[in-house]
Amino acid sequence: MSAELQRAQKALAAAGVASRRVCEEMIEDGRVLINGVVATLGDKVDTAVDELRVDGSVVSIDPTRRTVLLNKPIDVISTASDTHDRQTVVDLVDVDERLYPVGRLDADSEGLILLTNDGGLTQRLTHPSFGVEKEYLVSVEGSPSRWALRQLREGVDLDDGKTSPAKVSELSPGLLRIVIHEGKNRQVRRMCAAVGHDVTRLVRSRIGSVSDNSLKPGEWRDLTAAEVRSLESDVNDAGVTADAGVTANADVTTDAGVTADADVTANAGPDVVADADE
Repeated sequence: MSAELQRAQKALAAAGVASRRVCEEMIEDGRVLINGVVATLGDKVDTAVDELRVDGSVVSIDPTRRTVLLNKPIDVISTASDTHDRQTVVDLVDVDERLYPVGRLDADSEGLILLTNDGGLTQRLTHPSFGVEKEYLVSVEGSPSRWALRQLREGVDLDDGKTSPAKVSELSPGLLRIVIHEGKNRQVRRMCAAVGHDVTRLVRSRIGSVSDNSLKPGEWRDLTAAEVRSLESDVNDAGVTADAGVTANADVTTDAGVTADADVTANAGPDVVADADE
């Protein structure tokens, strides 16, 4: 069912983009598109149907859409339901809306995962062509050599193909920060195993630009309007840079983004949507 039409600047302001006056200025400057057409002052939108973009990024204006960020504990399944009666990420999020996980984290992995009823956002965050970054804090057996770290950064040959370049830094002996933009199954674990260092613990600490080191395992919160816009911006940026190829030196720092036990985060230092890539 269509919602009541409202002026574009009002819809943008309600979505938290900026004040109504600033949104009017954005429209006047030609920065706003409605269904791919440059908006003009006075244009109206149906928040349930129309697509609004600001500077190329989609703005979620449908008030029925909801996206939450969960810190998934270990042994919780990243599906909406489970035939074996195991606890799922949906069980941990007590909301009226029916939400679905965006990508997945294996049961033996933990950390940040998004749940949403926004199908468009899910598609953009999980489709390989967009390549949104995901960051992990990874404990491995032993201490990787410079050669091993270089292999992880430049790409590792796996059964299903060579991985794309990754950002990899060693925070302390046996503790790595790995940032990837692909979604191969159990990718980080297989990458580390391929260079001789099995993973003993894996925590996803960031999805695109979204992180939160205050969430304890099992806790969740709604994304702010600004965070949803930031994710949409991440999608646009990733579409341009995903295939450019990146490497990182050991002094790269981003936010750890999620609280874990001291053995994982103590040396993470000051740091800084998705797929079956852990």
